[in-house]
Amino acid sequence: MAASILPLALEEVGYAPRGQTLIDGVSLEIGAGPSTIILGANGAGKSVLMRLMHGLLAPSTGRVRWNEPDAASLRRRQAMVFQRPVMLRRSALANVIYALKLANIPAGERESQALAALDEVGLRHLAHRPARVLSGGEQQRLALARAWALHPEVLFLDEPTANLDPAAAREIETVIKAFDAAGTKIVMATHNLGQARRVGDEVIYLQAGRVMERATIESFFARPATAEAAAFVKGELPWV
Repeated sequence: MAASILPLALEEVGYAPRGQTLIDGVSLEIGAGPSTIILGANGAGKSVLMRLMHGLLAPSTGRVRWNEPDAASLRRRQAMVFQRPVMLRRSALANVIYALKLANIPAGERESQALAALDEVGLRHLAHRPARVLSGGEQQRLALARAWALHPEVLFLDEPTANLDPAAAREIETVIKAFDAAGTKIVMATHNLGQARRVGDEVIYLQAGRVMERATIESFFARPATAEAAAFVKGELPWV
């Protein structure tokens, strides 16, 4: 069995495009196990931090380091689902099959794996429907099916329910919990306090590109250790 790609370590990571500091000296270690929620107001830097972790952005300063030196192996073993997933101009099933093709899954295995992934997210009955005519919630579940088919060790989720109604959001949360139960490490950005409570095990609270606090879900909501986090929990949105 291959060694884990975790822990993921961020060492004094900064990101300042065109001189504008979006992430400011973040040092973190993300290990296997509990679901990690990156919590903060809109504009706090959550999406940027996740893109730095995932490798879509390169830090301006500091270093992002995984427990996996091989870049190709690292790409195969982590996945990211965005707030607005890109849907290819083909069926739901073909979207998942294409993801498996990119991952070099043998051609004879792709359709069965793709159908199994659609089953997991409750979209098997829509397998042959064009992906771009699916509802927002269905498209997000399809994005999760593409990730599920690849069995990632780490799954990054960037505000995956921000544009969905409450019913669709709960369906997405159910799928996220299934990933967690299957052993995938969840790292999710959200500004939704209720969702953080429902899905997460620990919170990393971000404000103005800086980590202000890290705690278990229970401790964070019951006894925030910083004034900034306490204000956010009370609904007093910070200026960022």
